[in-house]
Amino acid sequence: MKTATLGPVQRAEALARMAERELDILVVGGGVVGAGTVLDAATRGLATGLVEARDWAAGTSSRSSKLIHGGLRYLEMLDFALVREALKERGLLLERLAPHLVKPVPFLYPLQHHVWERFYAGSGVALYDAMSLSSGHGRGLPVHRHLSHKRALRVAPCLRKDALVGALQYYDAQMDDARFVETLVRTAASYGAQVANGARVVDFLREGERVVGARVEDVESGGTYEVRARQIVNATGVWTDDTQGLINERGQFHVRASKGIHLVVPKDRIHSTTGLILRTEKSVLFVIPWGRHWIIGTTDTDWDLDKAHPAASSADIDYLLEHVNSVLATPLTRDDVEGVYAGLRPLLAGESDATSKLSREHTVAHPVPGLVVVAGGKYTTYRVMAKDAVDEAVHGLDRRVAECVTEDVPLLGAEGYRAMWNARARIAARAGLHVARVEHLLNRYGSLTEELLELVVADPSLGEPLTGAEDYLRAEVVYACTHEGARHLDDVLTRRTRISIETFDRGTGCAREAAELMAPALGWDFAQVDKEVAHYEKRVEAERESQRQPDDLTADAARLGAPDIVPL
Repeated sequence: MKTATLGPVQRAEALARMAERELDILVVGGGVVGAGTVLDAATRGLATGLVEARDWAAGTSSRSSKLIHGGLRYLEMLDFALVREALKERGLLLERLAPHLVKPVPFLYPLQHHVWERFYAGSGVALYDAMSLSSGHGRGLPVHRHLSHKRALRVAPCLRKDALVGALQYYDAQMDDARFVETLVRTAASYGAQVANGARVVDFLREGERVVGARVEDVESGGTYEVRARQIVNATGVWTDDTQGLINERGQFHVRASKGIHLVVPKDRIHSTTGLILRTEKSVLFVIPWGRHWIIGTTDTDWDLDKAHPAASSADIDYLLEHVNSVLATPLTRDDVEGVYAGLRPLLAGESDATSKLSREHTVAHPVPGLVVVAGGKYTTYRVMAKDAVDEAVHGLDRRVAECVTEDVPLLGAEGYRAMWNARARIAARAGLHVARVEHLLNRYGSLTEELLELVVADPSLGEPLTGAEDYLRAEVVYACTHEGARHLDDVLTRRTRISIETFDRGTGCAREAAELMAPALGWDFAQVDKEVAHYEKRVEAERESQRQPDDLTADAARLGAPDIVPL
């Protein structure tokens, strides 16, 4: 298998090839489910394509809590099947599929009542660990432990002494959600899938009742392609109903959007060696270790406004700060917040009015011949959703197709990762970088780190950190354009790196330097560099303004003050 690159040339070629001959399966939607679906189909030997209207993971799949977890709170809802399935997937990702991207993370659950709560919560966590081990893929994580009041405060000195009587500590896993999706897409391309971002489906092609393809608009360069496919999979998440509307079919279920927002604060604002999980009146609140930062989230509220750019209001931010400050000895303030991001969960509409009670389980349907719809689910179980979607699509191919093999297909960067990790000091010495810098690269790119280091060898200036965002090398900006499909400054600062939420200036300080690094790879002139920087600055200001607004309606209006940059 040759490692695919997702540069501008490869994108143009993919669109042209998709229009040249009929595909077996065309997947619409480049989030984690769409990316997983195209990988599943490609590794079964099917001629497969993937189109995404914006950037890979531009919607829900870059705005999650960045956890790979079984869903401890679903045990309380007695949803054992969902938890068991998710725990198996968590183990597969940690051990086999993406050990370079998915990492263990500890969580502390403060107990506020003696005896009964320790028994009740302890029984749940013990069952969680037992289900993980019984899946056959749970031996990579430590089991939970009970902590006394004194021991809990030693592990998490940030907690108020009167906020707990003891604690439980257990393990889950986390990843960079946007990077994970981009790696899925690139892995699928390496197995022969044709993939293109900035390619919007504007209509479906039909012959009688049957859907036989899609009309795809090249958002970046203009032009329209007719892509014919024997089966199409609609994996557009919160846009599912909109996509179904192109054929005047809402489908057999309705997808409802729930908004979740997160805050990012510097590591030194919360003194703890572990993440935290706290109960709220509606759901749970996580404080998640994130490199040199903490992620605090999330909310769970109904959202029926703009889907592309959900906005966090002042009320959302106050809600998170109020709840996390209820247990912190040194409260957080607005001044501590580096970044804020909001995302939408695609939930299957049910009888409950509360989005926190709607199902996280997924559904696959075949509403009309030639069109499969997959919706709902959890990020962690994307691979199962993809398998079910392809299994359903295969029924319409009228030929024998191989079974799903993605349980045994590591993502790009996984093969050789552990060997490179063991040799990281030698790699650092050879590259002239600090070993901590090489560790950072290995945990983002795995064995593909060698490709970045080749850029540094060719141009040593790329081995320098980005000014104002020192966690990232200049080489990573260039690599995002030449290998990872980035088309705009926003793609790089928001998804290929996480500079937009990890710096107090939200990335505006390094925006011009990054744009100038991108220019040669993408063929930009000075005018386009200026346009990209100006757009990014307007986007950041619009987001800041939305976060000063009192409610969803006013926050949404403020965020929409910054239009999308496309086309070029």
